Amino acid sequence: MWLRKSQRKPKIRKRQIKSEDTTVSKIQRGGILIERKFVAQKMKEFQIGEYINQSLKNVGHSHTKMIKTPLGEKIIIFASRPGLIVGRKGQNIKQLTKTLRKRFNLENPQIEISEVENPNLDSHIVAEKIADALEKFGSGKFKAIGHKIMTDVMRSGALGIEIVISGKVPSARAKSWRFYSGYLKKCGDVASGVRKADVQAQLKTGIVGVKVSIMPPDIKLPDDVELVDKKEIKVEEIKEEKEEKVKKEVPRRKGKKKDESKGTATNE
Repeated sequence: MWLRKSQRKPKIRKRQIKSEDTTVSKIQRGGILIERKFVAQKMKEFQIGEYINQSLKNVGHSHTKMIKTPLGEKIIIFASRPGLIVGRKGQNIKQLTKTLRKRFNLENPQIEISEVENPNLDSHIVAEKIADALEKFGSGKFKAIGHKIMTDVMRSGALGIEIVISGKVPSARAKSWRFYSGYLKKCGDVASGVRKADVQAQLKTGIVGVKVSIMPPDIKLPDDVELVDKKEIKVEEIKEEKEEKVKKEVPRRKGKKKDESKGTATNE
């Protein structure tokens, strides 16, 4: 069947379509590769943090931060007792740098240790304290440990704290005990600022879980209202100043003084 030229479909060259498809596929592949690089970097940072947390126990380890520099990778370890991490003559740090270089294929890892200013407001350090105390004194004194640490945290300036100890404490049946004090937000945007940590303590009866959540004092709540005093507007008296200026400008007239002594002499 024959068709007119107006009814015929326009021919598209196959070479053009192929070239466009290849460019789109290249861009998509490049984007995926960049995303994979970011994901791999974050996974590496998480693995390094987990390894340091497992290797550094009973030291008051809070968290780790990894920064890329032109010289190499910079790893900052935040802890409450930095002297124990360093060791004698820096032996512990040297050993840790060697293991990180071999295990995670780091070129030039540089480790820095910074001390936590207020360890009672750090949830990881507080949870580690509770776990160490349970391993030392046993599950019989878990109430005294919980109340003592709760009071220390509240005295240091926290708005609220919650401690949950779950496991075979103190009986053979598993239970969960909750210690709480102050004000703690659990939902909404403000809850993202609450510091949380989970730690496990190995006891003779079994593993006991410790969950700590602390509300720091520097968090901003939506219901915090500050009353500002109004500034008093002082009205200066301008009239008095004008009157004083007028008095200064007007000159005083000099009166003629009568010589009383002369008048008395003539009369005589």
